[in-house]
Amino acid sequence: MRSRADFVAQAYGLGSGAWDMVPVARGALGQIWRLSAGDGAGRAWAVKELLFGCDERQVGWEAALRNAAEAVGISAPRFFADRDGAYVSRLPSSLGGSYVKLYDWVDGSEADPTDPEILGWCGRTLALLHRAGEGAEETPGDWYERCPGVGDWAELCEGVRRAGVPWADALGRFAVTSAVELAGHVTPSGGGDVVTSHLDMRPQNVLVGRSGPALLDWDNAGPVSAERELARAVYVWAGGNDFCADSARRLVRGYLDAGGRAVIKGVESFSMLFATDLNYVRVQAECAIDPNVTDPQREFASEQVVATLGLLPDPAAVSRLVEALAVEW
Repeated sequence: MRSRADFVAQAYGLGSGAWDMVPVARGALGQIWRLSAGDGAGRAWAVKELLFGCDERQVGWEAALRNAAEAVGISAPRFFADRDGAYVSRLPSSLGGSYVKLYDWVDGSEADPTDPEILGWCGRTLALLHRAGEGAEETPGDWYERCPGVGDWAELCEGVRRAGVPWADALGRFAVTSAVELAGHVTPSGGGDVVTSHLDMRPQNVLVGRSGPALLDWDNAGPVSAERELARAVYVWAGGNDFCADSARRLVRGYLDAGGRAVIKGVESFSMLFATDLNYVRVQAECAIDPNVTDPQREFASEQVVATLGLLPDPAAVSRLVEALAVEW
């Protein structure tokens, strides 16, 4: 991968060096590489290779929000512009043609969602993000506001059955049971509390190093209902269906104490949680049978379908979470 490494170093004006890129993690949107200079100085950067194209408007939201968040004290890796001032560059076709973004490399361990201090930090950080992102005029995207219908699932399940994947029957059962129930809780937010925010606040996107927690993976940044983002974060950080009520309350207290204005009113506040999980199952199932993507991409997508089907939110558990949080409002 030396030629890719050299291209990125040149595009971002990093100087000379024996550049090397090593793959370190794979996410839903792309591959993360560690770019190093090989000069003994320990210089390193994180390169995110976008595997499914690039939305330049979204990149603009990411850069603006990340910089605004830094101004209010949120720690995050620097997001670098290339020599032309763009926050995303494209590899030449000879190197695959993917879009790439460059960040500081951050050392640390994944955040522990059972740590009271981390939960308080998460709540405070979300409140600061919502304050920094106030005044958003855009409408939240369909990924957060809508989900597949019965016809969409039927068409997808037929394609999955034809492809002969081992989880075809499981997806078929899901499509006519849980998917229908969860879809009943997905509605447009109405736009009364839209902010520009991170949209993927979860433990995997927080690294804790010597200087404390740092928030990573701002790729999804954009407009969202503050209430619904808070609700999703509480569910995820408190433990999902088997949530810890004390953890949920601690996160909410951190949010409110830091000036957060959103209020979780009921199960309807979790519409974003249901929508994103349903949409994630759909796009990963589609990718798993797509002949135009690579074998590793199909394998990753297939694994994600199986994993997500086993971790979907239970409306009954969400209702109990709402009751546990009633004392905080």
